[in-house]
Amino acid sequence: MLDEEALMEALNSTPVVDGRCRDLWEDGDGLARWAREHGGHGGEGERRWLRTARDALHAVESGAAAESRLRRVLAGVRKVPEPGAAGVEWRLEVPSERRLAVELVLAWADVKERLPGRLRPCGNPECRLFLLDRSRANTARWCSMKTCGNRLKARRHQARTRDSS
Repeated sequence: MLDEEALMEALNSTPVVDGRCRDLWEDGDGLARWAREHGGHGGEGERRWLRTARDALHAVESGAAAESRLRRVLAGVRKVPEPGAAGVEWRLEVPSERRLAVELVLAWADVKERLPGRLRPCGNPECRLFLLDRSRANTARWCSMKTCGNRLKARRHQARTRDSS
């Protein structure tokens, strides 16, 4: 199963670089490599489903409706309990080309349940990255204080300085 680190890699696969949005998963090789690193085979169908799941999660986390896309990814999926020596384990029943995409959605659902309100888009409107806020006060606003946080604070300061002149 995918973990929250893999979820954040997927969500943050469309960064803004030099003012332009880049899709790190647009290139089939990059996404195939990511899929293989996470137990997939990297085939075309698997890559298509992963992009669909990632884009749906982007939409949901940005406040847009994406239930129909999530339903497509999760259609016909079942988790089946299997008793074993260590207790009950859950086996995922899903077509192989959709397995990683389903695991991505399940990793997202797990984070939303375990850490409610902690996963959100960066507060910089020019940024497309997401953050998982682990601060005690749950007040983190930027994917990186070094980049987005400092930039926005500097812009606000410059605007206040101009307005008071």
